[in-house]
Amino acid sequence: MDTIEVERVVAVEERNWWYRERRHLVARELRRLGRPGTGLDVGAAGGGNTRVLLDRGWEAVAVDASPAGVEAARRRGVDARLGDACDLPFPDASFDFAMALDVLEHIEDDAGAARELARVVRPGGAALVTVPCDMRLWSAHDEALGHVRRYDRADLAEVLTDAGFEIGRLWSWNVLLRPVVRMRRRASTGCDLEALPGWLDRSLHAVVAAERALPVGALPGVSLVARLTRP
Repeated sequence: MDTIEVERVVAVEERNWWYRERRHLVARELRRLGRPGTGLDVGAAGGGNTRVLLDRGWEAVAVDASPAGVEAARRRGVDARLGDACDLPFPDASFDFAMALDVLEHIEDDAGAARELARVVRPGGAALVTVPCDMRLWSAHDEALGHVRRYDRADLAEVLTDAGFEIGRLWSWNVLLRPVVRMRRRASTGCDLEALPGWLDRSLHAVVAAERALPVGALPGVSLVARLTRP
């Protein structure tokens, strides 16, 4: 992620519906894990998701390949390191939990990045991975963000299991808004990340938040989420 894109993310993520709900998703997964431990956020950009770990008592580190991302995270009080997702600057089995949220789609060697993520998680530890799904949704938005691919379930499952993870659950996210996203992306000419009027942001957040209680995870969505363990 380049400097301009990092600055764009930092500027909107606190008040943007998509980022807020993704932070809720992370918090929910952390509650499942119980007692806090050591955590790693790979591809952390400005550290917005890392702070979810910190706010819940985790000893967390952020890693990003962008100096701008590292600096932005440090300004927010996050322990951030410059590093490559395919060559993480940590020993084997360093963390109880690691996450790579919308990271693998940016990396040519996504298999190598997945192996590195598994390498730094201790046996018995956990991980969380999110990616955009379905190449039918490919658009100028993906190109502007530097995406290499969008995933289907089988491809993502193969990358993660080959890396050494066991998949506890693999589900779709942002399902209810997929028709809206698909129409939007057909007309997209670049990155769709922007601040929205308050009423629209609240409305979109209410729709995606409804998925917390609805059994829609097996339906086509805009993203895939994988809950993982390290044997």
